[in-house]
Amino acid sequence: MSDWGPDFVAMVLFVLLTPGLLFQVPGHHMCIEFGNFKISGASVLIHSLLYFGVICVFLLAVNVHLYFGKG
Repeated sequence: MSDWGPDFVAMVLFVLLTPGLLFQVPGHHMCIEFGNFKISGASVLIHSLLYFGVICVFLLAVNVHLYFGKG
């Protein structure tokens, strides 16, 4: 059995924190814009820092583990 927790958490967070998909910080016209599908360099930097912080919390503090298969 292998641990799929880190892979699953990383994939879900990558999709959810893609700049412009659900939200964008900072936006082009406002501080936070929702669902605009536009990307700027600043938003990529902010979202990558958010991704790093949230993935560290889930993998180190919460210690998420998912096991699939026969064991």
